[in-house]
Amino acid sequence: MKIIVYTPKYRDDLIFMVLAAKDALGRVPTLNGDLLDLDGAYFSKGDCFWIMLDERDRVVGSVGCNLLPDGEAVIHRLYVKADLKRRGLGSQLLQVAEDFAKAHGRTVMKLHLGEKNSYFESRYFYPKHGYVEYRPDYMRKTL
Repeated sequence: MKIIVYTPKYRDDLIFMVLAAKDALGRVPTLNGDLLDLDGAYFSKGDCFWIMLDERDRVVGSVGCNLLPDGEAVIHRLYVKADLKRRGLGSQLLQVAEDFAKAHGRTVMKLHLGEKNSYFESRYFYPKHGYVEYRPDYMRKTL
């Protein structure tokens, strides 16, 4: 597995992976608008979006990071293909986003957990990585 900065070559595969990941969580697969315009949502603002590729060059994971002007950053779209979960891949993606934020002078990472009944795994994943809830459905970590 390798993590690379997203390029448009992987657009369709990324979209398919995210929809499949949401479906595996029992959610109606819908697509967030930022995934249709990663350049506008991330790169044009100095932010970044990464994908994880398997040995067949297929997208199996993703994560985005928005840098905020107040010393904070926000994680978005951390997904791992359902049949590859619990192998440390999400942790690797999270680390890449945290390292990016630190390299750009951010000291706090934040995230929105999503709907309580839909993203139950995230409520276990992030606390294992030092994140604490600071208001309902939102977590943060000092980097």
